[in-house]
Amino acid sequence: MNKFALALSLATVVVASPLSSAFAASTPCETTLKDLRAAEAAAKLSDADKNKVSDLETKGIERCNADDDKRANEFFAQAMKVLGK
Repeated sequence: MNKFALALSLATVVVASPLSSAFAASTPCETTLKDLRAAEAAAKLSDADKNKVSDLETKGIERCNADDDKRANEFFAQAMKVLGK
């Protein structure tokens, strides 16, 4: 039983290590926001697209302020798609 517990513990560490580093290596939302704003300044959008981008940016900033970088970056990525980036 002890060998099984040791093997299970080792397997958990082996699987969890790359996952934790993948989450830790995500881009900070502040950096993504800077990229979005630069792309937004250079883009020529219709009023409807400007509103979509603005709404997504607002939602992303809200999540960024809550230290939820993953969700913030998802909103910023959606806005970038509207911008064609």
